[in-house]
Parts: sequence; structure tokens; C-alpha cells
Amino acid sequence: MQAVKNTIAENLGGFSHSLAKPEYQFDLEKDVPDQTGKVAVITGGSEGVGYGCTHTLLAHGAAKVFIISLKKEVFEKAKSDVSSTISPEAAGKMTWFQCDMGDWHKVAEVAGQIAEQTDRVDILINDAARGIMTYQLTEYGMDRHMAVNHMGHTILTSHLEPLMKSTAKNGHTVRIVNVGSNAHEFTPKDTKFASLDELNRDLGPNPQYGRAKLATMLHTKWLTKHLNSEYPNILANCVHPGVVESTMSTQDIYEPYPIAGAAMAIGLKPFKKDFWMGCVSSMYAATKTEKSGEYICPPAIPEPGSELFQDKDGSLAENLMRLTKEIVASKTKTESVDKGCPMKMA
Repeated sequence: MQAVKNTIAENLGGFSHSLAKPEYQFDLEKDVPDQTGKVAVITGGSEGVGYGCTHTLLAHGAAKVFIISLKKEVFEKAKSDVSSTISPEAAGKMTWFQCDMGDWHKVAEVAGQIAEQTDRVDILINDAARGIMTYQLTEYGMDRHMAVNHMGHTILTSHLEPLMKSTAKNGHTVRIVNVGSNAHEFTPKDTKFASLDELNRDLGPNPQYGRAKLATMLHTKWLTKHLNSEYPNILANCVHPGVVESTMSTQDIYEPYPIAGAAMAIGLKPFKKDFWMGCVSSMYAATKTEKSGEYICPPAIPEPGSELFQDKDGSLAENLMRLTKEIVASKTKTESVDKGCPMKMA
């Protein structure tokens, strides 16, 4: 019976979080610790789940929130909302960078600009993503789902690591949150992360999205093994937000499914989480947990994930990150590697 309750709590809105066991409850108002002095970086932080994270951190005293997203008008709307619902002073703590996470050169450039404006990063929330959409290649010649959801965020994380390591050395706990999804279970069982050709197969909208989310989540396990082992106060976890009322589920879903998309956009509307509920698992992972390498579902339920995510011998995560480094290095050679900037991922 509790398994059924957990499924409802993890995925649906309304009263669902109350169905989780007491030890897995987490409330944005009561349970988020004071964030005074802390600096956060959030991709996709001006709308949806990402904005829920931005607002919550500022409401609890964060010193600075760097937001990486696509549209200035969306950021300005978010900033105005923070100003009116928290304070103009809180809104003044928001700094925006325009960046498509599939533009790897720009990602690295933005990370450098952040490093020029702060001497610490306490929280990194990798939230931006290409949702359930059709197959598309980026200018680097690879699947856009993987390029945006996994590789762009791996680049950002690697470039922010010096700041996070120095923050940890100064005695602070640093938390990395990779926003995954239970859709990682759609990943084909024969996935090996062995080559670019494998990544560039057109699997269809759901498996394409699911595989990219699996990669996002395996990156968490890899960080725990290679980064947390050396810096125990740098914690890396991945989360599932649930079925959230968002641009992805109300607009983007029509791109792959012009007719059937209505089932997600309209039919499920009464059952979806709003973005406040959708950001709860991210906020738990970003502010409260003392563990690393977990897959956390709403409100704060640790789950084992799929067999591929469990990756019991660690080989799938190692294959993924080795391939990630090879692809990024080869595709950005003239603008990074040849200029003495090899990608260091831990």
C-alpha cells in the first residue's frame, strides 16, 4: 500500500505529498534551512521548477542567484514577481545570463562570467532541459536531447568545479542537483553509451528524452564517485520533479504529438503538480540532504531507479563520461582544447 502512496506522492499534485511517510516529508516554508550568504546557479531558473527553486532560495535569504536561461522577457517577469512577492532587494540578487545549453562554447563562457562575479558557489541546480520532443541535431552534429540535457550541464558543472571546490575547502557544504525524471525508465535496455553513432540514433520522443535524463542521473553517480570521494562536503544528487504543469507539458508536448499531446496538456491538468510542488525534491537536494548519489522523488523519497541507473558495476556511468569528454573535446577543439582548456570533470 505504501508503494502506491509513494507513486501518487512522487508524480501527482494536490494532497499527494501528504501520502509520503513522515521521514520523507519536506515543506518549502518550514523545512528549507536559512540560506543567508549562499550563492546558487540555476539553469532554467526563471520559469517552472527552476523558478520555484529561485524564489524559494531568495525567500530564505540567499545572497545571489545566477540564472541561465533563454528568454530575457521570461527572466524579467520572474524578477518582477520576486520583487512583488518577496522584496525589491531580493530581486536585486538575481543575475541573468542568456544561454542555450546546447551551445557548449557559450556555456563555458557563461561559467567564466559567473566566476568573475562571485568567489563561491554553494548550490548548482541543473534544471534546463529539452523535453519530450522529436529528434534533432545541434550544430555540433549530435542529438539535441543529449547535447542540452546532459553534455551542456556537464560542461557547466566542470567549469564551476573550481568555485565549488574552494567553497567546500572553506568549510561549506556544496550541493549539486541534476534534475532527472522517472522517464529515464524509457531508455532502451541495450544502451551502452559507446559511441556518437549510438547517441545519434533516433529512438522516438519518449526514449530520446528518457535516455538523456538517464545520462543526467548517471552523471550524479559519477560525481559522487569521483568528486564527493575527494571532497566529502560536495554532494551530488538527482531528482524527479513529478508530472508538473509546465511549458514542456502544456506546449512542447504538441511538437511530437500534435493530437495525443492534448492528453498530457489538458487531460492530465487536474492531476499535475504546480511548479511549487515540482521543485520540492530539488529544494530538498539543494538545501537539506547530507547524502550523495541518491535519486530523490517528491517530496523527499529516495528511490532505486531503473536497472540501468543502478549501474551496479559502475561501467555505464564510466562509459558515459568517457564518451562525453571525447565528444565535447572533439567538437570544441578549436575554441577550447587548442587554446589550452581541456575539460576537467572532477
